[in-house]
This record gives sequence, C-alpha cells and structure tokens, in this order.
Amino acid sequence: MGRALIIGAGGVASVVVHKCCQNNDVFEEICIASRTKSKCDALKESVKQYKTKVTTAQVDANNVPELVALIKEYKPQIVINVALPYQDLTIMDACLETKVDYLDTANYEPEDTAKFEYKWQWAYREKFEKAGITAVLGSGFDPGVTGVFSAYALKHQFDEINYIDILDANAGDHGYPFATNFNPEINIREVSAKGSYIENGKWIETEPMEIKRVYDFPEIGEKDMYLLHHEELESLALNIKGIKRIRFFMTFSQNYLTHLKCLENVAMTSIEPIDYEGKKIVPLQFLKAVLPDPASLGPRTKGKTNIGCIFIGNKDGKEKHYYLYNVCDHEECYKEVGSQAISYTTGVPAMIGAMMLLTGKWKKPGVYNVEEFDPDPYMDALNKWGLPWNESFTPNLVE
Repeated sequence: MGRALIIGAGGVASVVVHKCCQNNDVFEEICIASRTKSKCDALKESVKQYKTKVTTAQVDANNVPELVALIKEYKPQIVINVALPYQDLTIMDACLETKVDYLDTANYEPEDTAKFEYKWQWAYREKFEKAGITAVLGSGFDPGVTGVFSAYALKHQFDEINYIDILDANAGDHGYPFATNFNPEINIREVSAKGSYIENGKWIETEPMEIKRVYDFPEIGEKDMYLLHHEELESLALNIKGIKRIRFFMTFSQNYLTHLKCLENVAMTSIEPIDYEGKKIVPLQFLKAVLPDPASLGPRTKGKTNIGCIFIGNKDGKEKHYYLYNVCDHEECYKEVGSQAISYTTGVPAMIGAMMLLTGKWKKPGVYNVEEFDPDPYMDALNKWGLPWNESFTPNLVE
C-alpha cells in the first residue's frame, strides 16, 4: 500500500516507527531519517520482528536541498515530520518541491522566539493546493486528537459548541527530582510563556501559571492544573461552529513548578544566547543537555495520563455537556513499544493521521488542521491502535 519517510528519531518517532510496523498492510515500507543515523539504525533494530521493510538515512532537517535529495531518492508517498517544530517549514518546502504529502504533530515555532502559532504554515495553503498535495498539521494528541474529538462532538452530539476546555493530565511518576516528559526545550518554553485563551474571538493573555484549577480526573483523581497557551485553540476557534470560549489546562505538580521557578530565577530557562568561555550558548539548550533524556523515562515511569475535551453547547435548542477523553497507562505503553505514555499519545495519532492520508480518507490538496476532515475513521482507528476513548454526558465542569 504505502511508503513513508519518517523524519526524527526521538521518543515520539520511536512510537511512530513501531505503530507503522504494526500496521504493515498500510505501511509496507518506511525510511527513518535524522541527523544522527545511529539513532535511526537503533530504531530499525528495535522493529526487526515486523514485516515492514525499514531503511535508514542521515539528513539535516534544516537543509532543504538535503531533504529534497532524500525524498527524490526514497520516493515516499508521505513525509511524517516528528523532528523539531523549528524544522516544519524546511520540511514543508522540501515536500512542495517534490510534490509529496506532509504531516506533523506540532506547529512551527521560530527558534529565537517562544512563539508558536499557525500563520507561518497556513501561509502555504495556496502553494500546497496548486501542487496538488495535502499537508495535515498537528496530528499528535494535543493538538491532534483534541481537534478530532471536537469535530466528532460537533458532528454527532451538538448543533453548535460554545465552550471547550481541553484538559491534559499526567499522573506519571518517573522518580527523578525534576525531568520533562517531552523535549525539555519545547516543554519549558511552553510552560514559562504567558498563558492565553480565546473568548468572543479575542486572545486574552494571562501571566504564566496565573490561572489554576483543581480537577478530579477519571482514573487519576484530583490534580492541580494551570491555564497555558496552546496552538490548537487558534485553529479550533476558526473551525468549530459556535465557539465563544476555548481554554487549555495542563497539570503540574508543586515539585515541578518549584524546580522550574528556581531555574527561571537563575536564567537557566532563557533562550537568549550568552557568551561562555568564548562560545555562544543558549542556557535552555544547556539545561536540556544536563536533564534526563525524555526517551530514558519509559522504563521508570508509572501511572496514567488523561487527556480530553469538555464541551458545552446546544442540541435541538437545549444546553448539553459532553466529555471525550483517553486514559493511557505509562507501563502498558512501555511494555508494548518501549516508550512512556507522553510519546505514545503523540506517536499513535501521527501514525493514524498518516494512515488517513495514505488510504485516501483525508486526501484533499491544501494545508489543513485535523478538525477539517471527517473525524469518524480516525476515531475508529484510535480504538483499534491503542488510544481508546471514553465519553461522559455528565462531566464535572471547570469553573
């Protein structure tokens, strides 16, 4: 059926590789490419029990000619970008030049400013349409599944949705005093940035961690959660009919926040380069180098994640509440694919989005967010490929 080029060899890429190989009716061949070929080779070794034909390559994802040369040589039908968000545009440029479909899990952000929004990638809409190829943006969990959940809720449960609260809880314990569950650079940039939400068509900005709520999560219990800026708010506010307010909350332990505050106080989370012994170094990149690698947390992490959306809207003139969520177990994920649940909940949806493209279910020229497609086949695939969803019609609401 299909041939995919997977760019990236970190924790999420590892899950994507495993899931593509499990789904070898769709993914007959894959090529894993990254700056460090030895990482790609180790990933290839970890899936040798499957039928999928796996090759590896070395590529610099910041270098368009290198990417183009690799795409021309390998001839994939889709490029799955699980590299860094800073590399989205170079990979999209290479896909345009070679007329190959594109999928990623997180929107572009420039390396020098902690600002992530869709404008840079949405600017490619016309170019992709003219080239006759599809780009699917943000097919991870949040963004990704949260957008599919929203499209599904609108299609099956509501005439219009007025309020969405996206809740992301991780109750996993890795035993370290401080570590991040995904790329420390991206994680800490997100958390230390100002929060924001959309209300009545406008962005409302908050101080970092200013808005806190306590929520009792199914299967996890009560957790402190904080309002953050998150990219899918921007696309959902445009694409889901009736939106008046949309917010994103993520859970953090007091321990995590205390460590982060200390690091902020001594400028270790800064992205401004400093001179150190005649070299320019970015404090946050140095911090990333000394923190535990998120990929190493898998065998140590116990507990569950719970990510979902609470919707308030109208059906047949009556107010209705609806909650769609997934609970994922860190230890079960590790047993299956050798990764913890944070990588798993991003990697599985990336494979599913790529499958939607390869099987033609989500094929239309242009640049799209996941909620702009039919959610039903994706929702079925979540149940089949390891992220079953639950629903509730009487959820606790977030004040």
